Amino acid sequence: MRKMKRYYLKLAAISATALALIACSDAEGAGKDDKDLEKIVIAEPIHSIGYLPLYVADQEGYFAEEGLDVEILTATGGAHVTSVVSGEAWGNMGGPESNAMANVGNSDPIKSIVNVVNRANVYLMADSKLGYEQTTDPEKLKEYLDGKTIAAGRFGGSLNLLTRWLLLDLGLEPGEDVKLEEPADQSAVLSLVKSGAADIANGFEPIIKNGIDQNIWKEPFYKFTDLGDYPFSVLSVKESTIEEEPEKVQGFVNAIVKALKELEKDSELALVVLKKEFPTTEEDSLKAALDRAYEDDLWSKDGFISEESLAKTMDVVEKTGVFTKGYDYDELIDMQFIKK
Repeated sequence: MRKMKRYYLKLAAISATALALIACSDAEGAGKDDKDLEKIVIAEPIHSIGYLPLYVADQEGYFAEEGLDVEILTATGGAHVTSVVSGEAWGNMGGPESNAMANVGNSDPIKSIVNVVNRANVYLMADSKLGYEQTTDPEKLKEYLDGKTIAAGRFGGSLNLLTRWLLLDLGLEPGEDVKLEEPADQSAVLSLVKSGAADIANGFEPIIKNGIDQNIWKEPFYKFTDLGDYPFSVLSVKESTIEEEPEKVQGFVNAIVKALKELEKDSELALVVLKKEFPTTEEDSLKAALDRAYEDDLWSKDGFISEESLAKTMDVVEKTGVFTKGYDYDELIDMQFIKK
């Protein structure tokens, strides 16, 4: 047995969220002794239930089978990207749009090698007193949102960007037609809606279930997962890593793809791994998160990132004005290891 170490970068005083639960878990190495494994570090922006395939690959020994000892570094505030640029981390988990921003002027760009979360894992819940029904109708959505206050998460974060993108797509101006509350602590959306400071919350599990249990809101009235294929969280490394360590990159991709395929057919395994990763989270909340993940096809089936899905992600950052320098699919994505 080997103990998986987690390291944390504290760039600012950030409150812990319901999903930022830290766990040290024992993982069984398969096929090789610890001393024979090559150690690599993967940076994640938050310890999230959505990143389950990464944890499955570790706990089930898939990385060890490929000769790898993976350590996870939780790096908040965008440090999951800068830690790769600096060389502190071998790779990162996050959105390809964040890599695109970091690649500007960078001679050794970050490229995404395997897809993990293939849906925009974001949901809108309304104060239960509003009685909103689930809809994708643009006119009804515009009516729902116009003049309301949305607890949208921190400015620059994926939840916030998707909220702004939706408003703009509906013809509403963020900050004018719709007021945005932008707490750094994602769990704060619960108290904002409960206290009446916001009408609508943008969130994900287990925050969704927490709000339902407290009758703060009902089921989400809008699911960004309905956007279809969307590389919300992918695993990426530097171009120099791809060129200098192709066998290591291939082994890492192999392990993730194996985890994705196991998750697709074995929800019981998913719950076992989650309970080890999030030991302080109630089992009912973990089950609710898994039920929603499977219902909404959260995880990629094969690790592939398509040009069409990347275009959706990049449209969000372009329309919101966060990144307007354009992009090239081949400069951001490298699917050679998936194809192998």
